[in-house]
Amino acid sequence: MQKQDVLARWTNVREFQLPHHIIFIPACQCESRKKSAYWKGLYLLKTHDFYYDLPEELIAQTPLERRDASRLMTLDRKTGEVTHRHFYDLLELLQPGDCLVMNNSRVLPARLLGHRVPTGGAVEVLLLKDQGSGVWECLTKPGRKTHTGTELSFGDGDLTATVVGERDDGNKLVQFHYEGIFLEVLERLGKMPLPPYIKEELQDGERYQTVYSKINGSAAAPTAGLHFTQELLDKLADKGVKEAYITLHVGLGTFRPVKAADITEHHMHSEFCMISRETADIINETKRAGGRIVCVGTTSCRTLESLADENGYFHEASAWTDIFIYPGYKFKAMDALITNFHLPESTLVMLVSAFADREKILNAYNIAVQERYRFFSFGDAMFIGDVMPSEAENGEKPEK
Repeated sequence: MQKQDVLARWTNVREFQLPHHIIFIPACQCESRKKSAYWKGLYLLKTHDFYYDLPEELIAQTPLERRDASRLMTLDRKTGEVTHRHFYDLLELLQPGDCLVMNNSRVLPARLLGHRVPTGGAVEVLLLKDQGSGVWECLTKPGRKTHTGTELSFGDGDLTATVVGERDDGNKLVQFHYEGIFLEVLERLGKMPLPPYIKEELQDGERYQTVYSKINGSAAAPTAGLHFTQELLDKLADKGVKEAYITLHVGLGTFRPVKAADITEHHMHSEFCMISRETADIINETKRAGGRIVCVGTTSCRTLESLADENGYFHEASAWTDIFIYPGYKFKAMDALITNFHLPESTLVMLVSAFADREKILNAYNIAVQERYRFFSFGDAMFIGDVMPSEAENGEKPEK
């Protein structure tokens, strides 16, 4: 299968052209990607340099029966050494005084199946952003037949809607009409908006939620957290590992490919994030005491890097962030990262390459392919950080 065909299938994009240009990436942290600043040097890279070959059968279609039974690859970001474990071995990798930073956003059952009124034609609506007063920014299918003024109905008419506007990018503004509490109606009628590369039907919607999910608002799960069980969290707490929660509502833009000829011109989607005073205090205390800040997932990483001050400390804050992290970025807050395996040439592969070096990441990904790891949302995980020698030596390779 051609690379273009594979990527188009994973991202659900029919017309996908791969850029083969050379891109220039700053080796220092600049105030703005658009402004000239002090440059220590240039790395000549192509978008293709973030590509790896992944057999389609390694894309996990369903979650494992036991969340923390997934495999865990450790990658020492200094040496590049790789070891193979299981996720429940995180108990050995984290030390007393470390702090796990987790995203407590909860995925909305934001996919609605209904029909157009009065024609009866089928329609699919995906909720993206709450605009207030019952109006949501949505993706609709078929988009051409859901123009302004179109009436929609879902279920047995328990939920109706009117398309009241259209954005320049083709997204629709939809006014919903209902009785009672909208989230309760959505829980009853909506379906989980699984990524386009997952073709299997999810039997239990809670398996696309973390056990600590709390605040509704995401269109996709912060999937690194799917591996945690409450039992594992309790054991980590007993060991002295701190827990801190941030909120970033994940948007569908996380699945969009990089199309820009120069990645510094790639426009990142905006996502709402916030950090409480309690979380800020826990992270600040951890840093002062010399503990590690371990982000669970790229969403936690992007939140901390968006809201940290220049010294890597925090206060209560909320904001819309479109931070784009790629090689050359200087991290302000994160010391280690727990993450899944990401799509080739995606902004998330660029983020982990910024943290651990592109060559080390791609080598680890190639090893994961050879060892038949499971990839993407329901797949296996990585721990990227400074792995202690004793931990690396004692790591056992799990059975396939």
